[in-house]
Amino acid sequence: MSPPGRPETDRGSSEHSAKQVSAPAVELRGLSYAYPDGTPALSDVDVCIAHGEAVAVVGANGAGKSTLLQHLNGLLLPNQGEVAIDGLPVTRATLPRVRRSVGFVFQDADDQLFMPTVRDDVAFGPSNQGLQAQQVQARVSAALEAVGAAHLAKRAPYRLSGGEKRAVAIAGVLAMEPSILVLDEPSSGLDPAGRRRLIELLRSFSMTRVIATHDLDLVLAVCKRVLVMHEGRVVADGSPIDLFADLALLRRCHLEPPLGGTGGAGPAR
Repeated sequence: MSPPGRPETDRGSSEHSAKQVSAPAVELRGLSYAYPDGTPALSDVDVCIAHGEAVAVVGANGAGKSTLLQHLNGLLLPNQGEVAIDGLPVTRATLPRVRRSVGFVFQDADDQLFMPTVRDDVAFGPSNQGLQAQQVQARVSAALEAVGAAHLAKRAPYRLSGGEKRAVAIAGVLAMEPSILVLDEPSSGLDPAGRRRLIELLRSFSMTRVIATHDLDLVLAVCKRVLVMHEGRVVADGSPIDLFADLALLRRCHLEPPLGGTGGAGPAR
């Protein structure tokens, strides 16, 4: 398995490989979306994320964070506008290629863990990529080692703690060697020790990371850039230290300042 954040080079056409060099990792242009009942969720969102960036998406409940993330691998498709991954527009026709680039970790790890053992769960994705058994096992071993969960390989997922489940869910995504890792509320439900291990893990990755979270201290520790969402729009885009010191912005978007202040959470590297 390639090191985290370094996908295999034999993917896609040579034309798309050329696009990967020059195109942003993620580009949203005029993205708007309303749910089938007519409820608006996103309105005219423009965002560009470079390869290797760690970007947080923050906002109150209902601000549009999860909806935005679900457009990055085609779980949702825009009503208006365009989403592009490595220069490739996200459409129904391109979903298989997009999902090889974008690994999505859901807020509830139980939504991703369904096989009898941890090893089987982590092997599920690469097995469905058509890899040989030896390649699959190499990826599984490397992914579990990367998240510190090699000792859990034979355990049943339902017997794991919340932090262990989150680590295994991330391993299952890493085993598919994505170039972009998308995480929805990754620290939700974790105890302090599990949260600290998660922060250390996210800081260790070199691939593009897009993280939706209410945990502003985690943002300070992991991300050098933050998008603040309010009522389906990105209303601020900048460094966490600068934006979290803007108390008027935080109040307007129904956010609380990080508990550690803007300098006490161990800044992102």
